[in-house]
Amino acid sequence: MAFSLTWLPQVLLDAGLRVAEQPGWRTRGRGDVGTVRGVICHHTAGARTGNMPSLRVVTDGRSGLPGPLSQLCLARDGTYFVVAAGRCNHAGRGNWQGVATGNTSFIGIEAENTGLTSGPNADPWPDVQMDAYRRGVAAILKKIRANAIMTCGHKEYALPQGRKPDPTFNMTEFRTQVSAILAGTAPRPSVIPAVDGDGRPTLGRGDTGALVKEIQRKVGVAQSGTFDADTEAAVRQFQRDHGLVPDGIVGPRTWATLLM
Repeated sequence: MAFSLTWLPQVLLDAGLRVAEQPGWRTRGRGDVGTVRGVICHHTAGARTGNMPSLRVVTDGRSGLPGPLSQLCLARDGTYFVVAAGRCNHAGRGNWQGVATGNTSFIGIEAENTGLTSGPNADPWPDVQMDAYRRGVAAILKKIRANAIMTCGHKEYALPQGRKPDPTFNMTEFRTQVSAILAGTAPRPSVIPAVDGDGRPTLGRGDTGALVKEIQRKVGVAQSGTFDADTEAAVRQFQRDHGLVPDGIVGPRTWATLLM
């Protein structure tokens, strides 16, 4: 039998977001949720490379904590992976705005990020991922008729205070931006141009052809001609190394840097 949150994919799609439904998600959960009051934001503390390397552990759980660990995973390219329609083990002990039933009353979003802000594994949040984070939360809050105050970071919800560090971004600023989206006053999301000044198309996961081979040659992976996961990881590393947004997408700025 399907659990309650089967509306999640359509709400996100209606907000213009990319959605990938995972097999069995409608009947996955630790039982059903209750009345949903808000959203708790997390980061995965997963690998530095890859688009959504933590998907399996969020789905299946880890030692001492059975899955699913959240209803949604948010990949580095802004794609939402729908993991579960039921209750998930994402909150633990805590309280936000007087609500202490985290797993029952909040939808959890695990966003892919190492959780490190300095050192060799520091993981700056890509603009495309943060834009999707804000717009996805806003879409859910609109659906449940809640204000932006009903989204919190795990670090804000968890007790005792200081027990959890996620997510690393400023939640007060995040709520302000979510509120603007709900009010219709937020700027439109920035869109990567479809081609650069020389007519080269923006390319990403799943694209094929000679230009993909050229990208693969530049970033040092096998020249298969298919923009696969290894290519995306190598592009993301190239972008980090050159001060670009590490979204794994080859648009005008990345093309210009690749061809320098």
